[in-house]
Amino acid sequence: MIKNLTTVLALAVASVTSPVQAQPVKGDAKAGEGKIAMCIGCHGIQGYQASFPEVYKVPKISGQGAPYIVAALQAYQKGERRHPTMRGIAESLSEQDMADIAAYYAGHGNAQAAGAQPREPGTQVAALLQKGACVSCHGQGFAKPIDPSYPKVAGQYADYLYSALKSYKTEGNASVGRSNGVMGGIARQFTNSELKALANYIGSLEGELQTLPQPHFRLGQKAQ
Repeated sequence: MIKNLTTVLALAVASVTSPVQAQPVKGDAKAGEGKIAMCIGCHGIQGYQASFPEVYKVPKISGQGAPYIVAALQAYQKGERRHPTMRGIAESLSEQDMADIAAYYAGHGNAQAAGAQPREPGTQVAALLQKGACVSCHGQGFAKPIDPSYPKVAGQYADYLYSALKSYKTEGNASVGRSNGVMGGIARQFTNSELKALANYIGSLEGELQTLPQPHFRLGQKAQ
């Protein structure tokens, strides 16, 4: 009797303490449409330029993969990506908010460019791409990442790409930089001029990324 009772108790404890596989939060694009007020002031204006840490166009996020958008917001929230404005925004978001916002933006890509064939890079850029093994993660034409948590980068603004790549090389700065072991190791292989060449090529490619303009914003408005 005692042995049987002990067995029952052991099974009960195991059922309580055994790890439960966390289910990913499912995003709702319709709900996300009501949560983007903090996003459209920058990402909803074509050609809008940030002024920190340097002047560059804020990235196009319409058409970006939802898992990547969530991963990026989580990185800002945790401080793995250091940017005061983006961290402040990310810290105000719940997991559900992030999933909803990501679902909204993921559904508004440039479908006409989805099947575009990338142009061939020049000899110098081809060597840099091979050295960094860039397509091994970002996929064919830099528009089909091998993992959904990796970004599509084809057609992204070149000046943003250049600033982002440099940020992986930044160390010891509380306000600027990105902590990512893989990207940090890759970026540090290159000089800044080589990173700019890579960014210019990738930015010149056709891709699904775009900016959906908000009608109540004046196009071409500059950051103050």
